[in-house]
Amino acid sequence: MSASTGIKDEAAGRRLPPKLVTLMITVALGSIMMQMDATMTNIAYNTLLKEFDTSLLTIQWITTGYLLAMAAVMALSGWGMERFGARTMWVTCISLFLLGSMLCGAAWDAQSLIVFRVIQGLGGGMVLPLGMAVLAQEAGPSRLGRVMSVLGIPSALGPVLGPVVGGVIVDDWNWRWIFFINVPVCIAAIVLAWRTMPTRKSPTAGRLDVLGLLLLSPACAVLVFGLTQASKYGSFANSHCVIPLAIGCALLAAFSVHALRTENPILDLRLLKVRSFMSSSAVLFFASVALFGVVGVLPLYFQQVRGHSALEAGLLLAPQGVGMAASLLAVGKFTDRTSPRLLVISGLALTAIGALVCTQLGADTNVVLLGAALLVSGGGIGLVMVPAMAGAIRDVPGSVIPRASAANRIIMQIGSSFGAAVLILVAQTRMDHLIETKQITPDSLAGAYGTTFWWVIGFVVVSVLLALLLPARKPSQQQQTAGEASAIPSL
Repeated sequence: MSASTGIKDEAAGRRLPPKLVTLMITVALGSIMMQMDATMTNIAYNTLLKEFDTSLLTIQWITTGYLLAMAAVMALSGWGMERFGARTMWVTCISLFLLGSMLCGAAWDAQSLIVFRVIQGLGGGMVLPLGMAVLAQEAGPSRLGRVMSVLGIPSALGPVLGPVVGGVIVDDWNWRWIFFINVPVCIAAIVLAWRTMPTRKSPTAGRLDVLGLLLLSPACAVLVFGLTQASKYGSFANSHCVIPLAIGCALLAAFSVHALRTENPILDLRLLKVRSFMSSSAVLFFASVALFGVVGVLPLYFQQVRGHSALEAGLLLAPQGVGMAASLLAVGKFTDRTSPRLLVISGLALTAIGALVCTQLGADTNVVLLGAALLVSGGGIGLVMVPAMAGAIRDVPGSVIPRASAANRIIMQIGSSFGAAVLILVAQTRMDHLIETKQITPDSLAGAYGTTFWWVIGFVVVSVLLALLLPARKPSQQQQTAGEASAIPSL
């Protein structure tokens, strides 16, 4: 086996080597900041409105700009890792995020804060795909489950913990500490990365596909923007949504044509010919719909129907985070020993059970019952994410894992944006009907949010059908390396 694979994989049940564990901690430390920062700022909206004396439309760009910047640079992470090495790219991205955090904490008006959030997003957008790629290359197929479970924790807990941590900071400290708190974490992540991240580069990196980048990055950013506009205006037919979505789809189509004609595109569409990658990515798309859509809907229910504060709403979502964390930590070993299909379908079943309880939302639904439903649903999502994330890259040749990881993150990002847009749109449409018919009551308003969970169940059903395409076999004990891997099948 080639030394370029990093840590060798001798047996699935063997204790993880200390070097790999340290690398996992490094990746998790950097990843949790990016995921929490995407939602933590939302809790400070009211404070920022008063601080900067501006409109909510302007303040919303503090989050929108961050998400768009992240989406725009994800595609660059694969080529960057191949060309410059994981350590150089990781330290550069964390440093850029650190700079953006310090500037955000020192912002003097809303416009400067938006610009500095974009800088943060440019640094943060590549962190998750880089982390996924380097862990996959260092661990090997039979350890993918355990390392992906650690990487999945920031992805799953960030949207849940972000509002809670943000609320505590805003209430007890000052909104600027939402950004300053990143500084020591970033410094620790940089120091650890300098000691643990591999430095090797890929001899096949080639020149940057500039045209592909200019087509794909704006396509991702505009699609995410269009979906956020659908959530905001409550319709996919609104021009604010239709125009960016049309532009995004056109750019994506143009990139597809370009990629199929280019020898070394920024994102190789031939990855879709790898069955495990295609099916796992599709499952992750719809699983992201269920996860991030619910995180967007339930806080509104708790605040508008139950009268809770934003911080209280975040705390009431905690059982979902607990369920995710527990399943993510437990499922890693099972992912390394059994077929991803069985685990994913089991997780989807748990997610459906939790969603079924939430379809019956009322103005006085028992909070303990909702907490139990969130606990079960969170456990299900964790059970889906780890084997699906591992399955997406376990059969991909080692030399293209960085680009496969970038593609995987793009799919999840768009899936989460799509989920939030669809579920909020369903709730808004139902509420508009109640207003028109003058039937709006606390119970009917709660029912409007409950209706969205039938859509979650629908997405789960689609995910189950796609999960049937996942490999039924156990992970291979043999690791393909960058030097030994066969090429992706040509189109």
